Amino acid sequence: MAKYHNQQQPNMANLMKQAQKMQQEMQKAQEELLAKEYEATSGGGAVRVVCGGDKRIRSLEIEEDLLNPDDRDMLTDMIIVAVNDVLEKAEADAQTRLGSLTGGMGFPGF
Repeated sequence: MAKYHNQQQPNMANLMKQAQKMQQEMQKAQEELLAKEYEATSGGGAVRVVCGGDKRIRSLEIEEDLLNPDDRDMLTDMIIVAVNDVLEKAEADAQTRLGSLTGGMGFPGF
């Protein structure tokens, strides 16, 4: 039984090293994601939205000719489409990036 215990120690140490390495890779990936920017447009580019990896909108640009009060509903729809699209891009990138590190295990908070 002592021999079995001795064999477990190196395996446990190796497992801890692997876990620490994975944690460092996850942190680096999260930092890289936060630094990224994602862009989406709607209305043929009339509305442009940029968000960061933190999924916060950084900019919203609207072509001036869309600022007609008569086109308010259309403009609102184009903004919603562009915002949803850019947030989906950021989320998909995060899932791909972090999922490859976790092997799809889905750790909470990641």
